[in-house]
Amino acid sequence: MAGSPRSTSWARSAASGTSSSPRSGPRSVSEIAGEQPGIDVRLLVPALVGWICVAAMLPCRPVVLALSAAGFAGLGVVLMHPRWRRRSWATSVALTLVGTALCLVATAAHSSVREAGLVPALAAQRATATVEAGVLSDPRVVQTKGVRPTELVIVRVSVRTVVGRGQRSESSTPVLVFGDMSWAQVRWRERVRVSGRFDGADPGDDVVAVFNPSGAPQAVGEPGLVADAAEHVRSGLREAVSGLPDDARGLMPGLVIGDTSRTPQSLTDAMLATGMTHLSAVSGSNVAVVLAAGLGLCQLVGVRRRWRPMVALVLLAGFVILARPEPSVLRAAVMGVIGLLGLGASRRRMGLPALSGAVLVLLCIDPWLSRSYGFALSTLATFGLLLFARPWGGWFARFLPERLKTLGVAIAIPVAAQAMCGPVVVLLQGSVTLIGAFANLLAAPLVAPATVLGVSVALVALVSHPLAVLLAWVACAPTLGIVWIARVCADVRMGTLPWPDGPPGAFLLAFVTIGLLFMAPWLIATIHARPYAVAALGVLTLAAAWPTGGLVWPSPSWAMVACDVGQGDALVLASGTGHAVVVDAGPDAEAIDGCLRRLHVEVVDAVVLTHFHADHVDGLPGVLHGRVVRQILTSPVLDPSFQVREVQGWAAAAGIPMQPMYSGDQLRWGAVQAGVLWPARVIHEGSVPNNASVVLSVHIGGLRVLMLGDVETVSAHQVLLALRRDRAYLIGGGFDVLKVAHHGSRLQDPALAAEVRAPVAVISVGADNTYGHPARRTLDLLRSSGSQVFRTDQRGDIAVSLDSDGRILVSTRGR
Repeated sequence: MAGSPRSTSWARSAASGTSSSPRSGPRSVSEIAGEQPGIDVRLLVPALVGWICVAAMLPCRPVVLALSAAGFAGLGVVLMHPRWRRRSWATSVALTLVGTALCLVATAAHSSVREAGLVPALAAQRATATVEAGVLSDPRVVQTKGVRPTELVIVRVSVRTVVGRGQRSESSTPVLVFGDMSWAQVRWRERVRVSGRFDGADPGDDVVAVFNPSGAPQAVGEPGLVADAAEHVRSGLREAVSGLPDDARGLMPGLVIGDTSRTPQSLTDAMLATGMTHLSAVSGSNVAVVLAAGLGLCQLVGVRRRWRPMVALVLLAGFVILARPEPSVLRAAVMGVIGLLGLGASRRRMGLPALSGAVLVLLCIDPWLSRSYGFALSTLATFGLLLFARPWGGWFARFLPERLKTLGVAIAIPVAAQAMCGPVVVLLQGSVTLIGAFANLLAAPLVAPATVLGVSVALVALVSHPLAVLLAWVACAPTLGIVWIARVCADVRMGTLPWPDGPPGAFLLAFVTIGLLFMAPWLIATIHARPYAVAALGVLTLAAAWPTGGLVWPSPSWAMVACDVGQGDALVLASGTGHAVVVDAGPDAEAIDGCLRRLHVEVVDAVVLTHFHADHVDGLPGVLHGRVVRQILTSPVLDPSFQVREVQGWAAAAGIPMQPMYSGDQLRWGAVQAGVLWPARVIHEGSVPNNASVVLSVHIGGLRVLMLGDVETVSAHQVLLALRRDRAYLIGGGFDVLKVAHHGSRLQDPALAAEVRAPVAVISVGADNTYGHPARRTLDLLRSSGSQVFRTDQRGDIAVSLDSDGRILVSTRGR
């Protein structure tokens, strides 16, 4: 071994699979992983480095990407020179550099194609145009909340022809369409023509622009034979399950074809809370189940072994077409195949190299997967399955009766996946799911029958609708079992653990996970040696961590609360016992009424409506319900007029006076003092109502809050100039809390964030909103300015107060 290259020493030692006797003491995680013969990590580092580089450089121009690729490739070629190649690390580093260069070249090529044509320029100018586009996804209907609920349809298209500003161009540019219900009828792969207005997307997004159509789409091209056939199968499944209970009717199409349009929102929330969302859409596990069932059927009917790979490929192609060959489905298909490969006995050693190679290939095909949470979750879950499922399964099997030892791997799969995916889940939810592994473990035996029976329903529906309906009721049993597990586990107290959000929280959990993995042998040995002491310590730890304080949320000294009202703003300022000032009231009347009841607000000294958009005013009836409201203060810009009239009608019916606010106004309600910094004038660039938002500098006791409404970049800069002229701000020395403008949209002023540098930044935003709020670059801007970000879509109601020493305390109610 001394003469062998050092770069392969770890892989070879792992491949040796050296076992230790039960009495040889605890083994390290590397030894446990080493029980799997032939772990090959040579492609793992190139895949990881390539992934990081592509994700970091996605916003760069194609020329920058190409030059970077050339630099990486050049260094790789240099390291392959005989002078360097003798060094133990040179080959591994060269492989990493070449793999990264390949990914960056592919990214540059994709970016060049996307930037061709007129769309980027039209989006930058927010110009109108007429386009012909191919439909890339099924339409998704989103229900907006408020007094007047509306339906919005989201469709991803590829713009092929665009005519605007007197020019015409051909391209293949991905664009996200936000349309009315006329767009709900478009079909996958159909070609449509429509006019509308372009708007920009964030750099690094998987679409170049956003398109707001001015009318209904006109079909100018048919989807094609394959697309029509796939739609026929999908519609047959939907019709067959239409008579099932709501939860089964929504979940079964999600398991089989990735159609979640009928899934109740409460079920979606429960599956998110329990880490089971991968079951409600097409994932690698679904693909693996379908392939395993197909191959098992081949063995049963006597198909020769040499033909089975071909059958598997046909099954995979059919399943992908049925579920739509979008990036997420293609990713799930690849990960499902690799996961199946990793669990196979004869070719297990191929799993990790196949996963690493698949990551590189998928990044070359679609570089925007590098920023996809779904891609990260699939990759990490598959990695956990390949590395830990079998050794952990063997360990679990030791504690099972002889007849049940084969279930060890089934138990290990969700545990390994949950452990690997935890850091990414923190980025999504801002919390750690404690119940997730247990919920997935309970649901695991039901996933395969539900998926296989669901696929069977879709196929049988092609020949007999009554028989498909009967089979759907059979499939309903395991499907409702999954639903029951999700709903029960979602209600478990302490099912989620609050955790620092953003990259710091993700890195912290990754560090904790790695530490626990390496400490596992010692922990196991300690448990065996001192079981009663460990049990007592566990009980004491649980008792200390049990959140008894949460029963009286928020603390009696709360100063400000951001209510979780969905995609809108509703902030409450404590002006006295049972009294408050409400800043904005939208869009959900029931949600804001419930929030004020939880805060025991009986008298509202004032309602401040920063502007008249629905997501800030449509919940006003909830504020007025059952409590005294003394006055309503508004922006001086009465736009949009129909919502102004509606607010005026509510105020008149309740007998409440309304009056506008202007820059320079000073107001006081009990403990709350507020100065109006904006608006001083009307700004016509961008959204007039947003830029006319009332901006308040608020003092509540010792807490200083800057509330920005929905101001956009230009008006935010005017607020900065006003702050620099404000005597109270200059003397007081800044703000403790920043209410981030416009739900964290990309239209922020970096100079204002750098100036304010509030320790706490609050974003009022709806979960899974269709606007991309909060924007990634806004979150990065806030964190780089030293702010800790709290979001209502992740934390629920957010309360801010000061302790007796003047320190800022933030407590969240949870969702």
